[in-house]
Amino acid sequence: MPQTKTLKELADYLGGVVKGDETCRVNGLAPLEAAGPDKVTFLANPRYAAKVAETGAGAVLMAPGCDNYGRNVIEVANPYLAFAKLLTLFYVQPQPPLGVLPEACLGNNVSLGNDITIHPGVVIGDNVTIGDRCVVHPGAVVYSGVTIGDDTVVHANAVIRERCRIGNRCVIQPGAVIGSDGFGYAPDGRGWYRIPQIGIVVLEDDVEIGANTTIDRAALEVTLIRRGTKIDNLVQIAHNCQIGEDGMICSQVGISGSSKIGNHVTLAGQVGVVGHITIGDNVMVGAKSGVPNSLEANAGYSGYPIQPHKEWLKSMAVLAKLP
Repeated sequence: MPQTKTLKELADYLGGVVKGDETCRVNGLAPLEAAGPDKVTFLANPRYAAKVAETGAGAVLMAPGCDNYGRNVIEVANPYLAFAKLLTLFYVQPQPPLGVLPEACLGNNVSLGNDITIHPGVVIGDNVTIGDRCVVHPGAVVYSGVTIGDDTVVHANAVIRERCRIGNRCVIQPGAVIGSDGFGYAPDGRGWYRIPQIGIVVLEDDVEIGANTTIDRAALEVTLIRRGTKIDNLVQIAHNCQIGEDGMICSQVGISGSSKIGNHVTLAGQVGVVGHITIGDNVMVGAKSGVPNSLEANAGYSGYPIQPHKEWLKSMAVLAKLP
């Protein structure tokens, strides 16, 4: 049976305030339209405030000052974040460690931490170190010399190439490839001579990598993804790139080699970034934008080729009026 909590318990957990019946008990979450009296829902966008009057939810997470339409409310500064935390509380339960299961293949001199789970079909090379409470799912391949920190999850069929380093609390989704060869070739007459890529990839702590994303190893040194950055599915990050802390790289972004992305940068879907440029801290780039040159920090940009976001909006308004 799902665990039940009073609204007072949830408010204390979230640092919020109950307006209504503190003793009301709920056992999970649901959308505004579908929630019943044993569920919590949330209002993140004031545009939908009228739906609060119609919801059957036992309580609504909302920001202070919103009309509660007589419903039980837990007031929190960030309802969307509170909703995420309650999803974790109600539905994300830690699984007991299972150890190394039959049909996992481990190489020589493998160091495994405490309370780990290595599923059947995993292949781990020589001289690999895996920290405490890690989980490696079926079909994942960890090449020789890799280091993985504590509490990291490697999902099915992901690949971590030789000598790459993965931090603590990282998540690598199915099919992701960390440390694939960088795309480097020297012209040789009419053909191309492959340049060996002898560097590595480093993921710092709390980095998450989406499904079927590829991050290329550096030619000589390090392709670096710094702490807290989240990378969506189907992203390509080329060799020698550096991505700063707490970035948000959305699906189908492509970043060419040796580019440097600052801290807290958001690249929306299908953004293309050329190589050897710098994007400053706190930049936001709109979807489908092409970035041919470096971008100054603390600004928003959009378009192809890219321009400041407000200028792009003006251009689009004029474009719509052209015959």
